[in-house]
Amino acid sequence: MSLISVLRTGVSGMNAQSNRISTVAENVQNSSTTGYKRSAAEFSSLLIDGGSTANYTSGAVETTIRRSIGTQGPVTFTSSKTDLAIQGNGFFVVQDDNKASYLTRAGNFVVDGPTGNLVNAGGFTLMGYSLVDGQAPTPALNSTDGLVPVNMASLGLRASPSTKATMGGNLAADTPTLGGTVSPTNYSKKTSLVTYDKLGNSVTLDIYLKHTPADATATPPVLPNTWTASVYGPDQTALTAPIQFVFNADGKLSGPTTASFTIPGGEPFTLDMSGMTQLAGADALKGTANGKAPSAVTGTEFGPDGLVYATYADGTRLEAFKIPIAEVKSPDNLDPRAGNVYLPSLNSGDLQIGFAGLGGLGTLKASALEQSNVDVSTELTSMIESQTVYTANSKVFMTGNELLETLMNLKR
Repeated sequence: MSLISVLRTGVSGMNAQSNRISTVAENVQNSSTTGYKRSAAEFSSLLIDGGSTANYTSGAVETTIRRSIGTQGPVTFTSSKTDLAIQGNGFFVVQDDNKASYLTRAGNFVVDGPTGNLVNAGGFTLMGYSLVDGQAPTPALNSTDGLVPVNMASLGLRASPSTKATMGGNLAADTPTLGGTVSPTNYSKKTSLVTYDKLGNSVTLDIYLKHTPADATATPPVLPNTWTASVYGPDQTALTAPIQFVFNADGKLSGPTTASFTIPGGEPFTLDMSGMTQLAGADALKGTANGKAPSAVTGTEFGPDGLVYATYADGTRLEAFKIPIAEVKSPDNLDPRAGNVYLPSLNSGDLQIGFAGLGGLGTLKASALEQSNVDVSTELTSMIESQTVYTANSKVFMTGNELLETLMNLKR
């Protein structure tokens, strides 16, 4: 009986508009949720073949819920260095308390007190590749294997032993020559470099230099404009044999100018003196060495390429982590979960892992958050439309019911 189908069609229409109102309610309440993606109810008709042209059997409306996950919301700036936004394609990889991995665009991360991990408002931990061992990350392209929680507290106090130094500047060309072997008691110039051993203790290296007179009878012969240098440790122990280097007529070095030795209690060390000159004027030596004393982590900085730097009290920085960006072929078909996170589904395609700015992926912006892509005015307009259509469907239902009552009263 087609009148029964009228009732069912009216109910179907009311249910469809109820679903639409539900998505509107969800969108409005999450219009201020960081990284939230708008959902919408889309309808398609379901026609029923009645098998007769004399009686038409009305169909129903099918509802499909779609999310605009691939549409980016506006980015706003904040005062927190750990707030992150992805400008462009991709998702952060996060993990819940059960070590399950998810995707999200919600980058409102803060340091969790008990664990030290970076955790967003949904309670999910930001994941990245550790760079503390000095090795470049090698991600699995379709897996989150190798990812660890981004945790600066785990770095603690760190000391960096010195491994290399450079010394440059000018040696006065009119420096008198001096015979004998260079030593702490026989030298023309003296300078020092502060380095660090494995424990972060400072080790001062004294560098003695002597303007050596030319000697054609020596083996090998000593050329004009030759200097000899030797490096001594804090206890006045020679760390190198005397090193000879020669300046040409232009006052530039004309031969090898490096020395290799081991710092007491430290690592193998290379001193590069290729930046020195012998010109007229005063002495002007300068030098730098890597390494640092133990220092505590005082902050975190994020680069647009996903690098996470630990900043220390002495002003130095350490590359600690690199945050990957994940993508799928069809982000709108990701499977949503509570906490503003998503899982790959059969229709979304497999997970792919990459880094910011590469292969079409977006870049990271620190002190910024991606806002919801919900337009409240659009949602309120949809709500009014749904209310009107719901009322119309209810009228269809009531009219069908009245017709059935009229039909049933024919028997009286």
